[in-house]
Amino acid sequence: MHTMPLTGIRVLDLTRIISGPYCTSILADMGAEVIKIEAPGEGDPIRRQGVVRDGLSWYFANYNRNKRSVTLDLYSAEGKEILRQLIPRCDVVIENYRPGIMEKMGFGDEALKALRPDIIHCSINGFGASGPYRDRPAFDFIAQAMSGFMSLNGGEDDPPMRAGPPISDLAAGLNGALGVVAALLRRERTGRGDSISVSLLSSMIGLLSFQASNYFASGELPPRTGNDHGIVAPYGLFETADGQVAIAPSNDAMYEKLLDALELPELRAHPEFQANADRMLNRASIKAAIEARTRQQDSHYWIERLNQYGVPCGQVLNLQEVFDDPQVADQEMAIDVPHPDGQQVRMLGFPIKFAEAPCQARSPAPALGADTDSVLEELGLSGARIRELREKGTV
Repeated sequence: MHTMPLTGIRVLDLTRIISGPYCTSILADMGAEVIKIEAPGEGDPIRRQGVVRDGLSWYFANYNRNKRSVTLDLYSAEGKEILRQLIPRCDVVIENYRPGIMEKMGFGDEALKALRPDIIHCSINGFGASGPYRDRPAFDFIAQAMSGFMSLNGGEDDPPMRAGPPISDLAAGLNGALGVVAALLRRERTGRGDSISVSLLSSMIGLLSFQASNYFASGELPPRTGNDHGIVAPYGLFETADGQVAIAPSNDAMYEKLLDALELPELRAHPEFQANADRMLNRASIKAAIEARTRQQDSHYWIERLNQYGVPCGQVLNLQEVFDDPQVADQEMAIDVPHPDGQQVRMLGFPIKFAEAPCQARSPAPALGADTDSVLEELGLSGARIRELREKGTV
């Protein structure tokens, strides 16, 4: 087996819930050794959320595979001392406390550098490491609201709408993982570590795409357009004989292919549909003209025909249909990971495909504190000392 991209990198994971664990799970999937620190007796709150089967949260299992779990009371002097011993052995420290908490605990940037000069410290937080909101608590819903993202979702006459998945947590986790990998590469070149701050709010603002560009250019607030596109028409969901098909002709050349596929050449000469700007002004009219045609055949027919003509299209699938889809199966986006209790836990696969060093589910999500003894033994603690710490509740 080829060496994985991050084999040999050790990550100290002080995160919980989703943004941080998603970040560290990406690194773990790529081969990093991730040591997850959890509170004794409690652990990551996600261990008790979502659907729990035979005592295991599959939600937790999905984001904490390939990790080692160590229980450690970071409020105790002895717990902090063990952390001080762990940090020099790690390349990266990742946490999602509010800004300033690491300093209060005695593990701010300067303290981390004193323990290991080339350490990489990644902080995932709600609003950023500075600014008037830095001390506010934040969750995904708040970041979706305050970033403007929610204001862009939903129909024109509907209230703002959140995205279903916790997208700000996931975007921040992705940005955190990207920042860590970039800092590791820089350290290879310079020998210097770095301190990285990634916020839920900035991660969401970074996704605002053409809506932000148009606002900057025009000063006008973009309207909510539901499933229609903000700057292209026709585009969206179209009725068929038995349902709907998503069609996305994103430019004039694609629009021409759409007319060919639909056998609607007469629309080319229609004065209200000449340019994209005209079609945007007459979005309802062109949608009606297209649907008069698409309603004549079922969705399967149109998926086949539109693809023959090179027009991007697809059906709106529910999760059962997604994971039954042959393309999704080919890409192995659902994998079964055996757990020690005998469960085969189905979880999401790996979206990044390496040809020579593929991501792997090397181990299931650990039981709370499953690796405490082995990690402490690696630090040189004796069995008697570990038992003593266990009796005190430090681990």
